[in-house]
Amino acid sequence: MRSKYIVIEGLEGAGKTTARDVVVQTLKELGIGDLLFTREPGGTVLAEKLRSLVLDIQSTGDEKINVKAEVLMFYAARVQLVETVIKPALAKGQWVIGDRHDLSTQAYQGGGRGVDRQMLATLRDAVLGDFRPDLTLYLDVTPEVGLKRARARGELDRIEQESLNFFNRTRARYQELAAQDKTIYTIDATQSLEKVMSDLRDVITAWVKELGA
Repeated sequence: MRSKYIVIEGLEGAGKTTARDVVVQTLKELGIGDLLFTREPGGTVLAEKLRSLVLDIQSTGDEKINVKAEVLMFYAARVQLVETVIKPALAKGQWVIGDRHDLSTQAYQGGGRGVDRQMLATLRDAVLGDFRPDLTLYLDVTPEVGLKRARARGELDRIEQESLNFFNRTRARYQELAAQDKTIYTIDATQSLEKVMSDLRDVITAWVKELGA
């Protein structure tokens, strides 16, 4: 079976780390064990430095990051990760499990920030070409629930400190995009942990079995 790229998406506090663990366990039970994990922004030396610039509150001092500069830094980090880590891993036969990918930018910057959506789509196509995840698991959670969980983890980064309205817009864009793309599966992350884990296992199992059909 050809290697695949699976991405886990969602607002802060949606449970992406737990979801990754469930995905890994399920894949291993299905006989798929050669796995690589990535996160965005980040995953390479350069991309991690860009992550610090765009998310660390103290990294730029009093200078406010322009919205378009923010978008470009995300894409710079993304293309570096895709070209130097993800594509080579897939070519070697590894399955890649990603914590966020381009859907995050379309939702956070296109929805939350209100950046022109056509510009984002054009930039995505110019930078990534036709490279897309084979499967995206979108963990849908209300901002109220997600942010409460995120705060319980500790200090929030620059984007996590945005307003509730920002996250409502981001979630709405996530839901809109998920409804338009058959490779995106929505999981209700407000359910009990046991039900979320069960839903994830069911989706992964059915998807992998369909690939081998």
